[in-house]
Amino acid sequence: MRRPPLVLLAVPALGLARLLPADGVGLGLRLGAATACLLIPGALISRAFRLRGFAPALAWSLAALLFALAITFAVHSWLWLTLAIMGALTAAALPFALRDVSRDRVPGPGSGPARADLVKLGVVAAGIAFGIALWFVAVLDGDAFFHLARVRKLEVFGSLSLQNVGEFKDGSLHPGYAFPLWHGFLALVARLADVDPIAVGRNGPTVLAPLSFALFYEAGRVLFRSASAGIAVVVAQVSLTGIAAGHGGSLTSLALPATASRQLLVPGLLALFFAHVRQPSGALLLSTAAAAGTLALVHPTYALFVGVPLVGFAIARALLVRGELAPALTGIAALAVPTGIALAWLRPVVEATTVHNRSGQEVRRAFAQYPGQLTGNVDHYHVAERLFTRSGAVAVAALLCVPLAVFAARRRWASWVLGGSLAIFALTLVPFVFPHFADAVSISQARRLVGFIPYPYAVAGGASVLAGLLGVFAIPLALAAGIVLEHAYPGDFGYRFHGTTPAWPTWVALAGGVVALLIGAVRRFRKRSDVGVHLHHQGLAALVVAAFAIPVAVHGFSHWSRVGSGSGALTRGLIKAFRADAKPKDVLFADPETGYLLAAYAPVYLADAPFGHVAVTKKNRPKQRLRDAYRFYAHGGDLAIPRSYGASWIIVDHKRHRLTLDLPRAYADGRYVLYRLR
Repeated sequence: MRRPPLVLLAVPALGLARLLPADGVGLGLRLGAATACLLIPGALISRAFRLRGFAPALAWSLAALLFALAITFAVHSWLWLTLAIMGALTAAALPFALRDVSRDRVPGPGSGPARADLVKLGVVAAGIAFGIALWFVAVLDGDAFFHLARVRKLEVFGSLSLQNVGEFKDGSLHPGYAFPLWHGFLALVARLADVDPIAVGRNGPTVLAPLSFALFYEAGRVLFRSASAGIAVVVAQVSLTGIAAGHGGSLTSLALPATASRQLLVPGLLALFFAHVRQPSGALLLSTAAAAGTLALVHPTYALFVGVPLVGFAIARALLVRGELAPALTGIAALAVPTGIALAWLRPVVEATTVHNRSGQEVRRAFAQYPGQLTGNVDHYHVAERLFTRSGAVAVAALLCVPLAVFAARRRWASWVLGGSLAIFALTLVPFVFPHFADAVSISQARRLVGFIPYPYAVAGGASVLAGLLGVFAIPLALAAGIVLEHAYPGDFGYRFHGTTPAWPTWVALAGGVVALLIGAVRRFRKRSDVGVHLHHQGLAALVVAAFAIPVAVHGFSHWSRVGSGSGALTRGLIKAFRADAKPKDVLFADPETGYLLAAYAPVYLADAPFGHVAVTKKNRPKQRLRDAYRFYAHGGDLAIPRSYGASWIIVDHKRHRLTLDLPRAYADGRYVLYRLR
């Protein structure tokens, strides 16, 4: 019998953490212990499969949560049943996880589990340090309130169903979040930690950052077969998404489904996929399928998007080497089957979305809504080349490194960088291809495929080539390149893209990638080896990436402050009064902005919501709801309008509307008046 897994210590750790106050250090420890507890089922299941690592643990934990939530929704129970089912799955997996075996399979190089564990521990420690830095720039903004409103309903409601956790009492499912898997994860964190969902959304990135670090490390390590290369991937990725923009970058929203999908689920899926390609096994194949299925429910289009570069990888691998096409295809099948099932289930929901159409009006609306991101005309358009370099110096460097894969054409990372990049270029840059792709997934989603270019892997691979070519001289060269590129192309990170980033690196990557793939294919068919470069300087390559990242880090951390309005428009008194008086499932009638914010603080339904945060379906009637709200606030407050929605509460924001109602006041301050509708 093996020793019990250390993750089981999360249970007593949670008990101790709950003795501390639910703020400051106590809050962080509560969130960390609760998150670790939710990873216990997956850790035990993966150990039963003789797999180690964070990637299989996360995949199987979310799969277990999917099973538990599905039962909860089917019987219309509450979150305690979900937790009980998770506990039962943990107990069932424990005996199998403790079976005595010769040695666990550890995806990655055969350097021994002890050394690998120490390196991974260091990566996790770095993630903890970065998470602490995120704590000081934590903010809720944008979509956060949409998601936290769902989390709160899951955490509070006693009779849960897929239909009753949305924003409207009589609304329809949202096509992107029809099954609230990640919302359920956050709700369980809040329940276990005994903290408010607002704290989970705001400070959750601090405890999820170490997990993201570990997952990117595992993906890089198994792809490059080097722990040092795994570290290089982490440095490149964190610089790209968390540091370059300053203020925490996109990692301040790591608790939200879209960012969690990109920074947690996708690297976990890649780690499992590449481990299966390297050493095919049923356990890895099932784990890949579990990761894909959960990703398809957390963010459906991202499961499709990650499949695009993986298909490119398989094609490039078939052209560049012999013997790995079968495991690559079975891995893609493990991605495709659960994704297809999830999308088939979602199809009626998507078809009910009236905004999803192929009209020229929709294309013109997209050009206006996303200025600088699209180019062409209504019939033939594509993603602007500049969009690929929007993230600044690291993105530019990654694109310039794509052609360097020719020096390592027989390596898996070269197939991933070349095939993955070219597959995405083919869908996004060809004007007679991209419109069809956008028709399938919507223009709003299609433009996001740009973010699935294997940027950090290209940087790590390019660094290994330069280290082989130049030795230690690659370090000062990388530092100089980082200074120049960061000064010239710091990035364009605002909500609106201004087109200030360069287009030429995209063309270098496209043309150079095609040439590199052709050269590699010709050399393979002529049975020649790689171009003569020593590629075993992975430790040096990690230093090269670190040197390049120094100027990016200097710029990013010099702009390390909290940005965003958050819920600052709401007064503390209003939040406190409404949470005290409103009952679960009450309906609130408010202007769209106020109601949208307040629904994250109390488990209530809204009569209307901002158009951009609502699924545009006939059942939701978002435009009609907004028209009704306008008529009420602009034309004297006809109470028949809120009563038609079954509203129990009305809020008047005197900064927006001069309206006084003859109703009992539950709360009033200098800006807001909360009325109780009889």
